[in-house]
Amino acid sequence: MSKSLKFTNTQRSTFFATVRERVDAYFQGQQISRHANAAMWFKTILFLSCFVALYALIISGQFGLWTMLVLAGLLGATCAFIGFNICHDALHGSFSANKRVNRAFSLLFNLIGANPYVWTITHNIVHHTYTNIPGHDEDIEVAPGLVRLSTDEPLRPWQRFQQFYAFPLYGLASLSWVLRKDYVKFFQPKIGEQVSNHPRREYFNLFFYKALYYLLFIVLPLVLLPITWWQFVLGFLFLHFVEGLVLGLVFQLAHVVEGTAFPLPDEQGEIQEAWAVHQLQTTANFSPRSKLASFLCGGLNRQIEHHLFPRICHIHYPALAVIVRDTAQEFGLPYLENPSFVGALQSHYRMLYKLGRA
Repeated sequence: MSKSLKFTNTQRSTFFATVRERVDAYFQGQQISRHANAAMWFKTILFLSCFVALYALIISGQFGLWTMLVLAGLLGATCAFIGFNICHDALHGSFSANKRVNRAFSLLFNLIGANPYVWTITHNIVHHTYTNIPGHDEDIEVAPGLVRLSTDEPLRPWQRFQQFYAFPLYGLASLSWVLRKDYVKFFQPKIGEQVSNHPRREYFNLFFYKALYYLLFIVLPLVLLPITWWQFVLGFLFLHFVEGLVLGLVFQLAHVVEGTAFPLPDEQGEIQEAWAVHQLQTTANFSPRSKLASFLCGGLNRQIEHHLFPRICHIHYPALAVIVRDTAQEFGLPYLENPSFVGALQSHYRMLYKLGRA
């Protein structure tokens, strides 16, 4: 970790003040809340119902092995969608104006294998502040030494093949959260710029909810299901591979595609740009007009709007996108978009290919 970093608005840009004023005017004019509406509550009930139903079907043991494997994969995808659509908004405080509601839904993050407290630090604080800045944004540190996502990282011979092996590695993201990452981040001296000085209750929460997860997803299946240990391991790994691949791809397609920047601070530890402009330079949308992508990804296909307004529920991003895009164009600033998921995937592949070479 390098020295403390700050943004310096050398261009005296008024972009963020302008776009924020226009967004405020939108909500006032429409007389609607910035938080969840009926459509958002429908999504919440749907995804949680799918989670309960899939888990119950698996734990019932009434199906053959191949059916169980398919159900495990569907459960993994559902866990990712719960993370995108419910927990992510709750952890940003954007799901509800009521802090207790946000707190309750953020606890569901434990059921998909991740610790909400650690996520709040690594994602809400570090990633959203230091987006795509090597040495500061830990979200772009995917399998260090194996996957090179920045020209600031040393180039290793095997990384010329990373465009092939990176995608299977993304599938390990969820498993890493469950078994390793949360513990490592929690007990390291600093997370980004944040000194690790955790409240005592978070020590209890970390181990209690991890134990609860292990009980639900390891102990109970082994005790209740008529399967061998290796069949359980296969199903458990497949669940997390699907979950991790969905999680990994959505986040990578927002920040590691052609056009996104990976700026470095100067010798004084400053980024010579306004924070909001930096977000436009380092973030990209994908499939912005796809209702299916918006429904499943919890608005994370519109990462630009999310990074500028993380405390607004993602259900409002389609309307905000028009305001943000027009304002960015007015100020002569980039507004990066890949029209489709496949196009974003191809762009990410090309980035991996280029970064794997000198």
